[in-house]
Amino acid sequence: MKVGIDLGGTKIEIAVLGLDHQVLFRERIETPQGDYKKTVEAIVTLVQETEELYGPFDQVGIGIPGAVSKKTGKIKNANSTCLIGQDLRGDLASRLKMTIRLANDANCLALSEASDGGAAGEEVVFGVILGTGCGGGLVVDGHIVNGANAIAGEWGHNPLPWRAYEDTENACYCGLQGCLETFLSGPGLSKHYEMMTGEVASAQKINALAQQGHTAAQAMLETYAIWLAKGLASVINIVDPDVIVLGGGLSNMVFLYQRVPQLWGQWVFSDQVETRLVPPKWGDSSGVRGAAWLSKLD
Repeated sequence: MKVGIDLGGTKIEIAVLGLDHQVLFRERIETPQGDYKKTVEAIVTLVQETEELYGPFDQVGIGIPGAVSKKTGKIKNANSTCLIGQDLRGDLASRLKMTIRLANDANCLALSEASDGGAAGEEVVFGVILGTGCGGGLVVDGHIVNGANAIAGEWGHNPLPWRAYEDTENACYCGLQGCLETFLSGPGLSKHYEMMTGEVASAQKINALAQQGHTAAQAMLETYAIWLAKGLASVINIVDPDVIVLGGGLSNMVFLYQRVPQLWGQWVFSDQVETRLVPPKWGDSSGVRGAAWLSKLD
């Protein structure tokens, strides 16, 4: 069996995979907001409760909304800012007495989908998280590419390219302005919709309104598709992946898979774009499955 945990901004999920890689067990709880100690406790409790059902584990893979610093071994670049500077691996290993493997959540998504999902068999796979934040992960030949600084794939903290909205500078938690995350994350979409209409609505609500024919919501999502197409075009220009897989809550907006490829060609430096944009085969289980797959990388 393999055990994975997806530590997200709003939920923590644990899953157990059997020998056939099918999910045998899943449990999900809310993430304690802004509280590192309670987050550690929540993970420990989830693992211990799962061990009561399946016996003791010798290791757990965890997808995190950030990265592990090669310099300090502590968490960096996490949009769940309470994790930054914390020794999450060490604290969990001490409590659980097992090996803890950490990887960026977008890397876990890309690994899952490249292993046996929507991008199975492809050489270069870029995984995108569009949720509380905006992350990216890169898998080549079935292996996660971490990079010299453990930030490979982190497109969310590049600026929105080919800017046409110079009056919409957005402060990001990273300390910069205009990051893609401030446009493409769920909170970013909500913020821009409020700026456009004066109405407060979640990304899910905006999508529902658009499907009901709400003109302002439709206009906002068309603009969102343009932003996403620009951001992904810059990825294609540098990485040239075979497949881009979307994950996170905003990946459920079905129109993106048709509209974004219709748009991105004008910014891709090529006479054709063969890259495929696909949803995750494993849906919202993909990240936690990828975390469980971390054990296969030994």
